[in-house]
Amino acid sequence: MSEGLAAVAGAIAEASGLRVASRPQALLSGGGRDEAWRWPTRGGHLFVKLAPAPALGRLACEAAALATLGATEQVRVPAVFGHGATTTTAWLALEWLDLKPPDATAEAALGQALALLHGSHAPRFGFAHDNYVGGSVQLNGWLEDGALFLAKRRLEPQLILASANGYGAILEERGRRLLEAIPGFYTDYQPVPSLLHGDLWAGNRGQLPDGAPVVFDPAAYYGDREAEIAMTRLFGGFGAPFYAAYQAGLPLDAGAATREGLHRLYHVLNHLNLFGRNYLAEARALIDRLLAEAGH
Repeated sequence: MSEGLAAVAGAIAEASGLRVASRPQALLSGGGRDEAWRWPTRGGHLFVKLAPAPALGRLACEAAALATLGATEQVRVPAVFGHGATTTTAWLALEWLDLKPPDATAEAALGQALALLHGSHAPRFGFAHDNYVGGSVQLNGWLEDGALFLAKRRLEPQLILASANGYGAILEERGRRLLEAIPGFYTDYQPVPSLLHGDLWAGNRGQLPDGAPVVFDPAAYYGDREAEIAMTRLFGGFGAPFYAAYQAGLPLDAGAATREGLHRLYHVLNHLNLFGRNYLAEARALIDRLLAEAGH
């Protein structure tokens, strides 16, 4: 991907209107699927992601999600300067932000901001187009019912993929029974379609030098806000000030903890399908627990 950087620089300059250096300044470290570069322009730096040209659709989805979230003015996200592809390389150019891990004050501010974001509603669950969560396609076809959206657009596609990846003997029958049991988790709760970041784990947020919280790498859609909060508790979780501030701004339903496992399962299955059987035992145990809670 690092070949043809001058062509990428020209494409960024044409899309953004900035005077862009012909070569980036530094390749940034990180464990993502894309190369990440600090790219000089006459007005400062850009943060630029590079991927093979066929990944343009995924980077375009990220740009659209950032634009959607940014338009609400409720959460701070990197501004988008453009995206596109040369003959070999897809690229996404974003505002350069000097970020550090959030302190307690920033965590609380993010909780407040997320509560405001979740006040942005749509008539149905879904999004204008499918996008990606990690490296997996995320289906966002519009549906009226939140429980049905969870079953048909989130869990069922991941269970089908898990079977195709060789885990059907362990998960297929359990997964089928869980899908049938999902309506029982929603007898006393009807979610409202809220605008979500969609992939909000601890690695996708930071803090600016002035203390303001920032979120990035979204997979935005209109969904049950309980799904967002469940995601924040995965992979280390957020700090207590975040949850206290969110709860003060937009309290969760009393039964949210009961449904958290359903939303958690979506991401565990996604990791199973992306990274392999190290997540199989966790997925099986989570399904079995949910079936027991549902009386199945």
